Amino acid sequence: MVTHERTRTAVRLVARHGLYVLGGTRITAKRAWDGRTGSRYERMIRAAEAAGNFEEAKEWEDRLTRFRAARHHRRMDLLKAPQDAVKSAAYGTGLTLGGLLLLGIVLAMANKDATWILAPITAVIDAIGAIVYVATVVWGPAVTVGPWLALLALWGVGRQKQTAPDWAMPAGQRDTAGARITPSVVVTALRDLGIAPLRNAIKEMGDVGAAMLGPIRIAGCGVEVDVTLPSGVSTAEVQGRRRKLAENLARHEHEVFITLPTAARTVRLWIADSGALDEPIGPSPLTTDETLKADYKSGRAPWGQDLRGDAALISLYQRHLLITGLSNQGKTAALRALALWLALDRTVEFRIADLKGVGDWGMFDGLATTLIQGPTDEHVIQATEMVEELVAEMERRIQAPPGTVFTPIIGIVDEAQVAFMCPAVGDDKRPYGGSKATSRYFMAARKIENQGRAVDVLLYQGTQDPTDQNLPKLVREGAHTRISLALGTESQARMALGDKAVDGGAAPHLLRQGLDKGTVVVASDGIKIPAGQASITVRTHYIDTDTATVIADRAKALRSGVVTAHTMPAVEEYDPLADILTVLGTEARVLTQEVLKRLAALNGKAYGRWSFIDLKRVLDGTGAEPYKSDGRMVIGRDRITRALTNRPDTGSASAAE
Repeated sequence: MVTHERTRTAVRLVARHGLYVLGGTRITAKRAWDGRTGSRYERMIRAAEAAGNFEEAKEWEDRLTRFRAARHHRRMDLLKAPQDAVKSAAYGTGLTLGGLLLLGIVLAMANKDATWILAPITAVIDAIGAIVYVATVVWGPAVTVGPWLALLALWGVGRQKQTAPDWAMPAGQRDTAGARITPSVVVTALRDLGIAPLRNAIKEMGDVGAAMLGPIRIAGCGVEVDVTLPSGVSTAEVQGRRRKLAENLARHEHEVFITLPTAARTVRLWIADSGALDEPIGPSPLTTDETLKADYKSGRAPWGQDLRGDAALISLYQRHLLITGLSNQGKTAALRALALWLALDRTVEFRIADLKGVGDWGMFDGLATTLIQGPTDEHVIQATEMVEELVAEMERRIQAPPGTVFTPIIGIVDEAQVAFMCPAVGDDKRPYGGSKATSRYFMAARKIENQGRAVDVLLYQGTQDPTDQNLPKLVREGAHTRISLALGTESQARMALGDKAVDGGAAPHLLRQGLDKGTVVVASDGIKIPAGQASITVRTHYIDTDTATVIADRAKALRSGVVTAHTMPAVEEYDPLADILTVLGTEARVLTQEVLKRLAALNGKAYGRWSFIDLKRVLDGTGAEPYKSDGRMVIGRDRITRALTNRPDTGSASAAE
């Protein structure tokens, strides 16, 4: 019986209405106390002093002085009131009796009957008797009903202000959307954070701790408020207690975001409506508008929505991009959505290496000029050669005449950590993976990030779970647009977005793995970020593989004759020793720098990027190493001839650059 739903309903009913009365009594008593005393003015003075606004504090003190003077005057009037009342009653009674007597004389003269002289006085006495009789009859019920009417009034005040807790409310009226965000709720949540200077400052302010708050504004699926912290409280202390603040606000941790606006000693709180972030945001404009076109230079990709509910548009013009996050959080879908928008600009060329190889980029077959799909070392080698080809194209463009206009080339390497972690080593003993100067993939990516944007050769990389091993610092810091999905630790968030963004409030490590799929934190000048912030959180539109194929087909219709290569062209075979002998001609010895120039002229593709280190590496151990002559490094023809004569017949060497 105790646990029956009817019993629970009855208990909630009694508790709810009882608490309405108690709450109404408290509110009415507080209003009466504020009206009769100067406590309201004193609270405002303390709040102004705590905020450092001494001019406002002085103004409230002047108001308090005037209030006390007026109250003193009223009390003095009350002390003289009995004497004044007696004098007024005597004077009024005399005038009234005189008037009634005069009226009676007039009536008596008119009726020629002396009995009319007292008739007006008798009538007044009878009226007073009737009033007393009615009051006597009504007094009993009034005494009985009056307290109940007072309780009803208090109940009405409590019900209007909803002073009963949520558990006492009927099931249909319970607040399932979390506590309403009011100034008192925010101040109470800040007070209970466990920061002693903040708690003491709010205590000094009394109930008007809301003086710290700016206006509470509707912001998308939540509200936003700026909080100016008291002296002695740092913004970092509040940021470090995000979970506790969220719980104090009756929210989950992921539903409260703390950022730093431009104003000093201020934090900006964005507080979501409970559960709102778990609702879908709707389809991408790429899927709903078949006439949508893209413009690489001046357009912005419709990528999703920010937390305010506004469209998040991002510019990709001349910006290298890095997107990272834990596995299965929507990284490929988010990156692919940007590529699909760019594909609707027919001038954009794609060269794609998908090192996961499960078909996520298959719709770009017939759209990209290069499409490599697979996770093996051979695929990494192909991807590395693709990026090196981008380097060669970039260098060709850089050497073009000034004013030459180039069409954009977007190189995309998804699951780039596979390339950085690849153990394969080339014939020239240079590793494909790693983060040293000898690493082919690393150096090619660095070269593009250093100079590629100037000639519209861009590199987009997607990688998992960033560490210094699978995402070297120089590469991640070379990206202009840095994007992160959910991550495991703050250190990973710093690797993904940089210290500035994380120190400014970016927290991809606080996103929920598996639940916040597609939600990204972006640090880039290509997307509109609120003033004073270093990053923005975006909920991206999800485009599934089938829909992506439809969009890709629309992009293919804008192009003609695109043939997709699924492997890089075979590497041309060449013999460095024989080529060196060729460029030496009949000279006995030639300066190494001159040899490099002649080799580049002989075979630019093979030797165009050679340096002295490459030349020395080929000649080491052959007996034809460079040597000094007259203080300058040279290569001798006789030594090269002897090395060719004495070497085993191993055929030619393949290009390694």
